[in-house]
Amino acid sequence: MSWDYIFTVLPPMLKGAQTTILMFLAVIVLSVPLGFGVTLLMRSRVKPLAWLAHTYVYVMRGTPLLLQVLFFCFGLPLLPVIGEYLVFDRFISAAIAFVLNYAAYFAEIFRGGLLSIDKGQQEAAQVLGLSKWQTMTKVIVPQMIRVVLPTTANEAITLVKDTALLYAVAVPELLYFAQTAVNRDMRLVPFFLAAIVYLLMTLVLTIAFKALEKRYSFK
Repeated sequence: MSWDYIFTVLPPMLKGAQTTILMFLAVIVLSVPLGFGVTLLMRSRVKPLAWLAHTYVYVMRGTPLLLQVLFFCFGLPLLPVIGEYLVFDRFISAAIAFVLNYAAYFAEIFRGGLLSIDKGQQEAAQVLGLSKWQTMTKVIVPQMIRVVLPTTANEAITLVKDTALLYAVAVPELLYFAQTAVNRDMRLVPFFLAAIVYLLMTLVLTIAFKALEKRYSFK
């Protein structure tokens, strides 16, 4: 293994890693609040809204993420009447698929977190005169965060690895440049370098979530 070769193939791979990180950040920032909103809709007393939310979660969790990415990248423009208005950059199309998919998973995670909280907490908050908004933001959500953090960390790490699916729609991310180098040079070194970069990204996430878990843990 030549260091000169590593320094030749690594820069474009790191450029691809920027796309990977950008996708990760976009999905986390958008899917977490969307997932929480879907969770609230699933618990809504308005039956049609609750049914729609449950159906959305079922569809997004019950079909492969790769299929969803392909649909949003190549299927949306084929829809009758409105298809011509749904032609986006492939990164944007893939990001929409990722956000909708992960929002469904986060919705289930948050729903489980809310169900784990004793109903007596809400009753106690009402006795203290807290409004529904204050109860949710100061009592329920902080406890939910403590419960769901480990599962959320697992989903975040999975998301880092799932970004490799961008390769299927020719978005130039980390794996795209690694595969290009392997095909060109017939050497496995780029795959090992890509694995190291993925491991470093997941290591950073693991450390960050461990710190969050420690912060929100009971004293």
